[in-house]
Amino acid sequence: MFSRAIKKQLSAGAITCVASLLLSVSYLALAQVAQAEEMPRKAQIESAQVASWLAQADHYRLPLSVAKSVTRVEVFENHQLSSENLYHVYSQTDKRSLVVFKSDREQGQKMLMLQEQYWLLMPSSKRPIRITPMQKLLGQASVGDISTMTWSQDYEATRVVEQTNDIAEAGALKLVLKAKAGNSNYQSIELWLKADNAFPVRANLYLKSGKLAKTAYFEADQAQQRVKTMRLIDGFQPDKVTLIHYEQHEAISLEDKFYNPAYLIRQNLSEF
Repeated sequence: MFSRAIKKQLSAGAITCVASLLLSVSYLALAQVAQAEEMPRKAQIESAQVASWLAQADHYRLPLSVAKSVTRVEVFENHQLSSENLYHVYSQTDKRSLVVFKSDREQGQKMLMLQEQYWLLMPSSKRPIRITPMQKLLGQASVGDISTMTWSQDYEATRVVEQTNDIAEAGALKLVLKAKAGNSNYQSIELWLKADNAFPVRANLYLKSGKLAKTAYFEADQAQQRVKTMRLIDGFQPDKVTLIHYEQHEAISLEDKFYNPAYLIRQNLSEF
């Protein structure tokens, strides 16, 4: 009798333990399902937030989607001004841009960008010359630096570091960007944005080899509404500094024919 009672108690205890274990496993499974459902939502929200930051940062650099921008480039070597040129940049929303060279020594030269294709048009040549977005215009300013390269359209964020502790960018958001296309100006970018308004502070621009090509610093206008100056420091020769001044933005849309290299090569555009 005593043995049977013990067996019943043991059996009842085992059943209770098994029930408790099954209940725990059930709760754990439900929690994992809920977590699995929450992770895509969280990732989606974070992705949307990052896209919003990049779009806002682009707006500070390119406040008008269709515009003419008067851009002045200065080159300094060992803190001494060595050269200065002026460019008029016409931009369209569909990644088309036309750069008209305005300085006396570059009169008649033009640069055209259509999506990922670039041409240099010289007054002494009857045919457009194909170039890359890394083609230097002056100093460290490349074709891609002053045309319509955008972070929100040309790059995707692979990592976000909130509230970086770097002294120069204290409190800023750090985004690691990867180029969507293989022939982009830079293969990857480390971009720092102000946490409160996504204004760009600094960008490290890397080549496909992984080497640092240049570092860009951004200066705001008095109203803090747009980027007034971008300062480029050579990653290989830090004593060489290029300043790109965005002096004027004006809403102007050119006819489609001006984005045709065959038509453009025959045009003077001195009035542009």
